[in-house]
Amino acid sequence: MKLLLLVIATLVCVLKTVTAISIDIPAHGQHCFFEELAKGDKMTVTFQVGEGGNLDIDFLISDPGGNLIKSSARESTGTHVIEAAVAGKHTYCFGNQMSSVTAKSVNFNVHDMQKIENTAKADIDPIESEIRELADSIFAIKAEQEYIVVRERQHRDTAESTNARVKWWSLGQLVLLAAVCFWQVIYLKRFFEVKRVV
Repeated sequence: MKLLLLVIATLVCVLKTVTAISIDIPAHGQHCFFEELAKGDKMTVTFQVGEGGNLDIDFLISDPGGNLIKSSARESTGTHVIEAAVAGKHTYCFGNQMSSVTAKSVNFNVHDMQKIENTAKADIDPIESEIRELADSIFAIKAEQEYIVVRERQHRDTAESTNARVKWWSLGQLVLLAAVCFWQVIYLKRFFEVKRVV
């Protein structure tokens, strides 16, 4: 029984890791997604802006009636947890309306989908509750690793850009130094030339 629960929990964790999504949002654009939730269900949306502009995005979650549950403006990373007050299709959107030129790349994941069960919480096996806690910890670690990967990519791009600028600046200085040396040789050569009057 314990082995079966462990195998099921591992399978759920592996399947959950596949659900991470990366989208590109054009300037003045918005992408929305939907989740069907029952009353009392919990949902967590984590996101991170990977590329584009100031690395910020607008985020909002609304209920089936169109009422705004949560919103945030110009965030580069975020974790938003909601508990459904009404059953139905809940909408979460990523917006890039504030940008006039730059498209944004957003990585996001929807996890911790906790469905309310008819059975009482007291009837849950202690091993199953431990497995759920471990799964939650794994998702938190995975989200942190995704954040670190995106940050490393940003820092690598910055380092490569700086390296290219330093290279071109050095080449420019080398050309300027050669030109000044050439000019000085010609100038000094003229200075020591003997001028004859005819």
